[in-house]
Amino acid sequence: MQILGSRSLPPRPAHLLPAVTPAMKMAESMRRLAGRSRSSGPPPREGALLAGDPVKLGPDASRGVILYLEDLTVSFDGFKALNGLTLYVGAGELRCIIGPNGAGKTTMMDVITGKTRPDRGSAWFGQTLDLLSLTEPEIAEAGIGRKFQKPTVFEKHTAFENLELALAGSRSVWTNLTAKLNGEQRDRIDEVLAMIGLSADIHTAGGVLSHGQKQWLEIGMLLMQSPRLLLVDEPVAGMTPQEVEKTAELLVSLAGTHSVVVVEHDMEFVRRIARKVTVLHQGSVLAEGTMDEVQADPRVIEVYLGEQ
Repeated sequence: MQILGSRSLPPRPAHLLPAVTPAMKMAESMRRLAGRSRSSGPPPREGALLAGDPVKLGPDASRGVILYLEDLTVSFDGFKALNGLTLYVGAGELRCIIGPNGAGKTTMMDVITGKTRPDRGSAWFGQTLDLLSLTEPEIAEAGIGRKFQKPTVFEKHTAFENLELALAGSRSVWTNLTAKLNGEQRDRIDEVLAMIGLSADIHTAGGVLSHGQKQWLEIGMLLMQSPRLLLVDEPVAGMTPQEVEKTAELLVSLAGTHSVVVVEHDMEFVRRIARKVTVLHQGSVLAEGTMDEVQADPRVIEVYLGEQ
């Protein structure tokens, strides 16, 4: 089992930056002149994306790592939601994150998606994209999709239309529903419907679907955006045993083509899908390894599994 402080760390990406926009060069120069202060994260990028922008190119995972989180600290009124969190996720990996309430799981995902700025630390998407310098829309465009615990689908629209709306980009909802799809777009929607197990419900309104089906549909909506990294929060809460089984199959099938990070409290579900599990406690990594390894760790048993 790998314990924080004893593992060999993958190469940091900061020195591998490609050609960037003038705005990014200026921001980097300012950070270096200021000694890259640890008191606050770098400011978000402003303005429209330029042609050839690294965000549009997506992450460079050529070294086998899609996500680098290093020394992340986030404080809320003196409480450290993250406390020097260091975590790496491999390209194509399915990683499960577990831990007691207040361990920092949600805050970690908030930092990755740009919702929360850390007090210190770094967050890189592949070798080239500094997540702390990007806005939330830029992070989504770069290829990070997040699914919250409660499904949010368009309940009055069919499963097909929900996936069609996910193609929106810069177009309006009305334009998406009235514009004619090309063959490639229709094929992609059919492919995703099959992937999420809703081909038979293509004309069923989102509001009529079961809870589990709504979860799958929302995952499908994210897949329409072709994300490189999926963040999935407690996907099986409230599901039937049959839906849990199908969700496990879906997430496992996505690994490889996508990197998937799953936050979950259902230990049987985690055992079913995870090859590697990270345990968070008090805002940092307590232990990391296979499910058998973390379940046998006395510290994990004391702070988390003993509560199960």
